[in-house]
Amino acid sequence: MDTTKRFRGITAPLWPIRYKPLPDELLSSWLVRLAHGHGLKVQTFCNLIFGNRLQVWNRDIDRLAPSWLVDTLALHTGTSLAAAYGTTLKVYDGILFHNPRPSGHLNWILSLKIYHRIREGFGQQFCPLCLAGDATPYFRKAWRLSLSTTCPWHRCMLRDRCHACGAAASFFRMDFGIEAGESDDETITVSRCHECTANLAAAPTMAPAVADADALEKLVEMASAVAGRSPPSQRVIDELAVLRHLCALMLSTRHSIALRQHLLAVHSLVDPIEPTAKRIPFESLDLATRHVLLQCGVWMLNDLGSRLGTAVRVGALRYNHLLRDFDGAPDWYRTMVGMAIPHRKGHPSRRLARA
Repeated sequence: MDTTKRFRGITAPLWPIRYKPLPDELLSSWLVRLAHGHGLKVQTFCNLIFGNRLQVWNRDIDRLAPSWLVDTLALHTGTSLAAAYGTTLKVYDGILFHNPRPSGHLNWILSLKIYHRIREGFGQQFCPLCLAGDATPYFRKAWRLSLSTTCPWHRCMLRDRCHACGAAASFFRMDFGIEAGESDDETITVSRCHECTANLAAAPTMAPAVADADALEKLVEMASAVAGRSPPSQRVIDELAVLRHLCALMLSTRHSIALRQHLLAVHSLVDPIEPTAKRIPFESLDLATRHVLLQCGVWMLNDLGSRLGTAVRVGALRYNHLLRDFDGAPDWYRTMVGMAIPHRKGHPSRRLARA
């Protein structure tokens, strides 16, 4: 089909190209595939569909998922609204976060740091082997999670930048500088770096660094549970909330909190964060740093009561830090906090001693 016919076709109730979302596909990835399928540059396609007033790429559309965008794609591709909204990061509301804000960091969602369509952050991860194995390369929702550092299928580290030039993965910019009508060419695939056109699917893969084998295995299982087709269990949801709180404590700059240093020392690891560095939200940390801290946090989860108690006894943090800024703490976590600190008033061991 030539470009002229495709221009006319996108005004029809059903578009000539009606790709459906692929398993776990991101909204932005789906939109780019639809544009290229019609032989159009992404920006041209969006301007024709949404007009110049509704800007698409100067925001994190996977996170914000405006109804005018998602509803339009669903209508013109014959896709159910449930499947269309299933491509957005809003599906994690109530699982990874609650009552999301339109801006600022969001628990477990990597920050893109968008500035005038330029993504200054490295918030779009990918697995080279997944891209290489795709009949049609596409980007997954799971790759936007700060919880995800390892591919559960290929057991390799994810990547968050081009291996050739170091640019952040910005697949929607791949056709910048390409002439209209050229988007059927293989060089326009989303698996190409927008900056240097290197093939991201050919990026070298690395085995994940192992701080604790059991912790790494559980981390992969937790990430897989979140990315699965069925909602994760309430236990996994609760554990993720506790893990996120532990990660926040590890990043605290309070002089009375040295949890990160304590856990790194336990595993004989070098601190990946400069001592003089300002506090950075977990969702803005680089991949390697998150990979280390997540394993430390999951290691604590695997024997939470005992390891919380040890951290308090060695002065890595104080009792009041364990519940501060954690209003939604699960009941079992609150119980473990109380059980782990025997010197606290009301601890069961003190009540037994008085009996």
